[in-house]
Amino acid sequence: MAEIVMPRLSDTMEEGTILRWLKRDGEEVARGEELVEIETDKATMTYESDQAGVLETLAAEGDTLAVGAVIARVGAEAPAGDGGGAPASQAQSSAAATAGSPSASAAPPAPASTERSAPSSATAASVDTPPAAGSPGAVESDGHGGRVKASPLARRIARDRGVDLQAISGSGPGGRIVKADLEGVSGAGAPSAPAAAPAAAPAGGGPSLEEVMTAKGETTELELTRTQQTIARRMAESKATIPDFALQIDVDMEKCVALRAELKRLSQRSTSSEADSATQAEAPTYNDMVVKATALALREHPRANGSYRDGRLQLHSRINVGVAVAAEEALVVPTVFDADSKALGEIARETRSLAGRVRSATITPPELGGGTFTVSNLGMYGIGSFTAIINPPQAAILSVGALEQRAVVRDGELVAGHTMTLTLVCDHRILYGAEAAQFLARVRELLESPTALTL
Repeated sequence: MAEIVMPRLSDTMEEGTILRWLKRDGEEVARGEELVEIETDKATMTYESDQAGVLETLAAEGDTLAVGAVIARVGAEAPAGDGGGAPASQAQSSAAATAGSPSASAAPPAPASTERSAPSSATAASVDTPPAAGSPGAVESDGHGGRVKASPLARRIARDRGVDLQAISGSGPGGRIVKADLEGVSGAGAPSAPAAAPAAAPAGGGPSLEEVMTAKGETTELELTRTQQTIARRMAESKATIPDFALQIDVDMEKCVALRAELKRLSQRSTSSEADSATQAEAPTYNDMVVKATALALREHPRANGSYRDGRLQLHSRINVGVAVAAEEALVVPTVFDADSKALGEIARETRSLAGRVRSATITPPELGGGTFTVSNLGMYGIGSFTAIINPPQAAILSVGALEQRAVVRDGELVAGHTMTLTLVCDHRILYGAEAAQFLARVRELLESPTALTL
């Protein structure tokens, strides 16, 4: 039988989580047919089988395995047994679940589940160990031979409280049992008994021990998704290993404001009678201008477009600018490839499309890799300036603040002008202060004379 291993779906992927098998044990699988949904450190992908034959799964839904680990086998014939029977992996799972039981050797293997429910994105990264067979909260039948739909957190609560999930009605998507469905439920589904009265306060009139222990109120634990775990690990590594420093500069954006107003007017007039005006009428944003100016400056300062790996400096020939996008409970950085050679309007359309796919969770790993520099903008939230964390192994990250009207001096007079603060955070192993300052000054020069951005 041919083995199917955990594939490497992105350049930084080290392990993946099985979200949902799209084919069941014993089913015929054709080459190129969608086989399994896998959550990586960057996105959720559907993996297509590179083998043809009868499927035998070795990894369960919710399992996290390293790249290269065997997750299934595909053979020419169905496993031996009654009507194809349960595959060897299921027999092993049943034996493991009943290990230690006096009748373990006589127990038949558990039947294959006829219904599999895809976990929600909020619980996809959970790797709770399934409860042993026969224990409360274990896999029960829904009356049709299927698995009770419940989140991993709900199963753990049910197991701890001894709750029979068969008696609970789920309020989640598709009748899925979630944590809220187990509030006030204990035992076999009966409402829990009222809590005992709090212990008497000590003689001094201070709070009792129980009051101190519950002073924070009810605590809810949230499982991190695979993406959130990766962000946490990479940002911790960045702060712990990179000797960084920050430079800040104010940019006179008056000419950019005038340019955007003109581009908006021309764009709306040229597409007013076209069917695709809804998608073409939006003029480039100020962030698009920053991305273009940054790409042009990176072409002139190649060290800022480099990386630090294993004690060596790597200089990249392509300028691929990552644009940080706030997704649901995560920060995702899609890449604008060859940003220095793309027109401002092309960058605007591409960043808008990438941001839309990030928020709709349809972005693909190739669109999230290959970045050589990152731009992060919090100006739309009213943040004047901030210091972002470098995305290793890149040399630097540019933080973009809000466009604001401030008092500026022009021709010896104090007037109101549109300004923006840029903060460049650098890896001192790659960029030194002087060359980082020159790079940042060039970005400002391009934004204050933005005609070059339109060429």
